[in-house]
Amino acid sequence: MAVRRRVHAGIVGLAATAVAASAFTFPAHAEPGKGHAATQRAMDAMVADEVPGITATAVDKGGAWRGTSGVGNLKTGTPRGADDRFRIGSITKTFVATVLLQLEAEGRLDLDDTVERWLPGLVRGNGNDGSRITVRQLLNHTSGLFNYTSDPKFAHDVLLEGFPAHRYDTHTPRELVRVALSHKPDFAPGTRHAYSNTGYILAGLIIEKVSGNSYRHEIRERVINPLGLRATRIPGADPFLPKPSSRAYSKLSKDPAATRIHDVTENNMSWAWAAGEGISTTGDLNRFFSALMRGKLLPKKQLADMQTTVPTPDDPYYSGYGLGLYSVRTSCHAKLWSHSGGTPGSITETVTTADGRHTLTYNANGDWSARGGVADAEFCGAVGKGKRGERPAPRL
Repeated sequence: MAVRRRVHAGIVGLAATAVAASAFTFPAHAEPGKGHAATQRAMDAMVADEVPGITATAVDKGGAWRGTSGVGNLKTGTPRGADDRFRIGSITKTFVATVLLQLEAEGRLDLDDTVERWLPGLVRGNGNDGSRITVRQLLNHTSGLFNYTSDPKFAHDVLLEGFPAHRYDTHTPRELVRVALSHKPDFAPGTRHAYSNTGYILAGLIIEKVSGNSYRHEIRERVINPLGLRATRIPGADPFLPKPSSRAYSKLSKDPAATRIHDVTENNMSWAWAAGEGISTTGDLNRFFSALMRGKLLPKKQLADMQTTVPTPDDPYYSGYGLGLYSVRTSCHAKLWSHSGGTPGSITETVTTADGRHTLTYNANGDWSARGGVADAEFCGAVGKGKRGERPAPRL
């Protein structure tokens, strides 16, 4: 079956190359549980497709199931750990959107407020105009703002060949905004959808302006601590992953013939800030998404706003984007909500049913294979059933 390739804004989907599959093969391990055999097979297929290792947790009416496949360390052959901490990339956006919606529920801002109201003078020049862009448009990627991680020099330094020399660099959010504003907007605000990490940098700055606290503080106090997400953190400039964790690997190249694999575990994620700097585990992400869907974090109105989507017509995997949340296409037409996240060396996806009673999170510690279908396997019992079952490499 052909593997679908896609370059997303923020993390480059790197083509699989002719590295021997045996170098990544390790016996699969799954804790006792029923009904997840297809999920385990999909994970094993990703390892066979040369992803170093996968870790996953699913929670449903039968309880919690945890599975792993492949290795967490290519040098030692240590298997992936079920309790691994990893970088969650753009799943950070779901936390950010949740906090902004909580602030709206408290009457402290309105989704239809302009960026100019809260960040006067920041988004101006080169055709960009914050007085024409709303908070809602930042959250559903209809702002038209250029995606700063698509800037060629920036992408080279933080995602591609320049990574080793720049992995410890510290970036400020306003610096990231300046990178975006050096480009003209992609389209007029509200006219279409195009994924832009720039919107969530501005969303983080708006949280700070409205609350008077850092966006990290607000996420900790409003989401992480109330839900007891003990393994979840927003690390700032700290480049190290907390233990237990596996190594993260990338080829740092858009060349399909690239074969060199880089250990990219240490990474100062200030370059992603509110668009994608978070660290978590499969268990914590499942708890967060389940609580979100069950109305534990947002009133009904704000949760309905979060689930009001705009079309993503060019994406066969996602059927629409809400406010920090995707609706998902599956081979069995299940109604699911999700967000994915990709950083160098880490690909993560969390998927949940609309009632939050069945959730799945998985993470891969290599970013160069687009083969997947783990979510389709979990929720539909199908592996490799066509394009709906193939997982594109995620955005930041």
